[in-house]
Amino acid sequence: RAPLVFPEPMRALLAWSVHLLTASGTVLGLAALTAGADGRPRAAFAWLAAACVVDAVDGALARAARVKRVLPWFDGALLDNLVDYLTYAVVPAFLIARFGLLPEGLGTAGAAMVVLAAAYQFSRVDAKTADRFFLGFPSYWNVVAFYLWILAVPEVAAAVVVGALVVLSFVPMRFVYPTRTERLRTTTLALAAPWAAALAFLLVRHPARYPALAWATLAFPAYYVAASLALGGRRGGRRRSQPG
Repeated sequence: RAPLVFPEPMRALLAWSVHLLTASGTVLGLAALTAGADGRPRAAFAWLAAACVVDAVDGALARAARVKRVLPWFDGALLDNLVDYLTYAVVPAFLIARFGLLPEGLGTAGAAMVVLAAAYQFSRVDAKTADRFFLGFPSYWNVVAFYLWILAVPEVAAAVVVGALVVLSFVPMRFVYPTRTERLRTTTLALAAPWAAALAFLLVRHPARYPALAWATLAFPAYYVAASLALGGRRGGRRRSQPG
């Protein structure tokens, strides 16, 4: 069956629509930042969750719309990285400091380490390997901040976690790219769906607490780390693009 062929204006409209969807992440990030500044953590994390949904679908839509071919002069990958740096690093770092998730006096310093480590990670030309792994901790600071908050992690333990992940941002260990790493991709996505649903439930139901469920959801991050160690280890690989 022949593929659908859209008139040139329609293809341009579709391409711009995908870019607009990606760019909407900046608005969602701003909403999360505003909610955090207002002292509303549940709303802040809800906006970040919405940004994650956008980030999960815009890449596939961009490839389907062939945005690079239709709008070759517009850098959608750069736009995606700008949005991701905001929603995966800057806003979560602010929330970590704003809601006192680290020991007193370390909030600003911890947030600064997060954004600096993420800036390094997003600027590396080899941040994604040729076989579609992330090289170094892939700046999932939104997930880290959410767990520190929802689990009420003791401040000293939270500082250890943040410090360790900052260090891992500079370590050339390969981490699974959930939607692109081919090996175990089906398993990873199948496990990610109920994990995301459980986190959404915990967020919606807050301030009601379900500690057993909250701790049980750590099974997926544990699987993610184990899969990354098993499939990636410290073997190299280079690619032109940045995290996204």
